Amino acid sequence: MAPAGIPASSTVTLHINGEKYTLPVDHRTTLLDALRERLDLTGTKKGCDQGQCGACTVLVDGRRTVSCLQFAVAAEGRDITTIEGIADERLTGGLHPVQQAFVELDGYQCGYCTPGQICSAVAVLEEHAAGWPSAVTEDVRPEAGPPPLTPEEIRERMSGNLCRCGAYVSIVRAVAQAAAQPADGVKEQVA
Repeated sequence: MAPAGIPASSTVTLHINGEKYTLPVDHRTTLLDALRERLDLTGTKKGCDQGQCGACTVLVDGRRTVSCLQFAVAAEGRDITTIEGIADERLTGGLHPVQQAFVELDGYQCGYCTPGQICSAVAVLEEHAAGWPSAVTEDVRPEAGPPPLTPEEIRERMSGNLCRCGAYVSIVRAVAQAAAQPADGVKEQVA
């Protein structure tokens, strides 16, 4: 309970998948709970609820965020993309290249972690294209540019997302295939 005189709830406006939602929330409400329980956007899954499994990953201003650790009030006015907003009707079949690659290469098993894996993979490709190094990047100098997107790079960059079904081999192949596809005019260098 909030101390006397300090409000315990606020009305927030969340920009999700290109739509604007205004709702009152308790300050302790996570972004994950606001998405699933208040806005019925149930594509984002609740896994460990401790930020360790990545099942609840969404994009906030284009960056990966485990939504179970983000308060909804802290997302006020920011652009949020959930798995429901990843697909792009401009692309073949309406699926994002990452989604298409997951389908083609069986990058999912039970599907519970898949929404978070796909959101992370989309951000991974953008981070890589922007030249962000990972923990396994050999040459981290900015002038070196993006490193080859090797399976090792993909595994490291996706390491925040767990798959209890063990579909990691297919997920790495799917991310590599998606990286080879032009998305939003960006073509990745795949090793």
